[in-house]
This record gives sequence, C-alpha cells and structure tokens, in this order.
Amino acid sequence: MSGNCTSKKELLQFIDQVSFAIDDLLLFLDTHPKEKRALEYYSELSARRNELLEKYAKFYGPLTIDTGNDSNLKSWQWMEQPFPWEQEGGCR
Repeated sequence: MSGNCTSKKELLQFIDQVSFAIDDLLLFLDTHPKEKRALEYYSELSARRNELLEKYAKFYGPLTIDTGNDSNLKSWQWMEQPFPWEQEGGCR
C-alpha cells in the first residue's frame, strides 16, 4: 500500500485479511487467554485494522460506525455514494 490513494478494492482486501486474522486469533485466545504473544499480536492487528478503516473512511466513506464522524464527512453524504460492493472507483 504505497501512496495516499490506495484503490478501493485493494484497501477492502487488506481490511478483510486483517479482520480475518483477528477473528482467528480471538478463537485461539478463547482457549488461551493468558498467551502473551497472542495478546500482543492481537493488539498489533487491532491497531492495523483501525488504521485501515480510518484510511478507507478518509477516501471512500465509513465502513463502520467507528469511522463515521464529521471530521472526514459532510453530514450524511456518505449515504449518497455507492456501497463498496456496488462500484469500484477512485479516491474522492
């Protein structure tokens, strides 16, 4: 992911990959809650996912309620654009 404007499709793919890894790691932590390395890795992945979600919101609109704020949006303008799965496009 280089540059300021990663393609929408590529950014969604990165978000999916990190989210999958987090879900898998959470299953492991359900049975190994004191595993220090797993907890550290979970923290790293969560931070990375948040960065990716914020970057996506900046260029394409929010994917989650956590990234839907007025600092990178104009009112409900994000509802007027196609959803991520409807159209591939460039940065706004």
